[in-house]
Amino acid sequence: MTRIFSGIKPTGHLTLGNHLGALRQWVTVDQHRADALFCVVDLHALTVDHDPARVRRLSRQTATLFLAAGLDPDLCTLFVQSHVDEHTRLSYVLECTASDGEMRRMIQYKEKSAKERATGGSVRLSLLTYPVLMAADILAYGADEVPVGDDQAQHVELTRDLAVRFNQRYGHTFTVPKAVLPAVAARVMDLQDPTSKMGKSHADTSGIVYLLDEPDVARRKVMRAVTDSGSEVVHDREAQPGVANLLEILAACTGDGGPAELAARYSSYGALKKDTAEAVVETLRPIRERHAELCADPGYVDEVLRAGAERARGLARPTVDAAYEAIGLLPAR
Repeated sequence: MTRIFSGIKPTGHLTLGNHLGALRQWVTVDQHRADALFCVVDLHALTVDHDPARVRRLSRQTATLFLAAGLDPDLCTLFVQSHVDEHTRLSYVLECTASDGEMRRMIQYKEKSAKERATGGSVRLSLLTYPVLMAADILAYGADEVPVGDDQAQHVELTRDLAVRFNQRYGHTFTVPKAVLPAVAARVMDLQDPTSKMGKSHADTSGIVYLLDEPDVARRKVMRAVTDSGSEVVHDREAQPGVANLLEILAACTGDGGPAELAARYSSYGALKKDTAEAVVETLRPIRERHAELCADPGYVDEVLRAGAERARGLARPTVDAAYEAIGLLPAR
């Protein structure tokens, strides 16, 4: 059976973009067709300045939202990255396989390090090396596929390169994975800046719809979305990024045709916004309701994470032990 691995960082509250770009695909397709592992990658949240209590709180909220969105622990493995030591064990071995140049070419490192320096902050070494930890996340489980947004595709390419290089140098150890991009709404954009991704940790939250937003809040954000000059409703990401973003969100929420097909049904931005707002509210309603139920039963979430980490350790340990032996480390007896 195909094995897949994917995860989300607990660096902010999960958004509509997280749902349409990743979670819904995991729920409706991936957990049914494959041996699927889904992870709260909390170690990745430590690469920049952070509040420890907030990371813990968001890690739990993220795991709870995984379940609220429809991930079923009877169908998939759901766990927290730091609960499985094999991730960090393998990461160092892969650092001994990667090069400094590869790390510095990562687009996210360039962007995030530049932002840190611009504000007078220091750049943590972990920000440079975390793509290797991401590679360890994937390779430890022998994943065949990695469902990702297009902004993470470069990291999966690095993972492939490291797997091939390690196999060539030390003998076949790792499965070489491939990135799988969702066909629709792979990258939902900010409603106030439709040239930027709808991110969890943006300072300005007016263009971000969170999964736990109250209906009136989500509706208001969509109704206030930036559109474009002119009045014709067409799906054109270059010329009309705001309208294109709304059409893609509407298409993803309703499944009632593609963005270009939907565009032909509208003669005004106002009508498009209204329908998109209602579609978003209805998409989020069952997630919010299930999240409230799960928060009332924290013991259930704890047990899911405990069992998931136990299974994940069992899957990862043989591969990581094999990598240690292949690279020349003395086995523990």
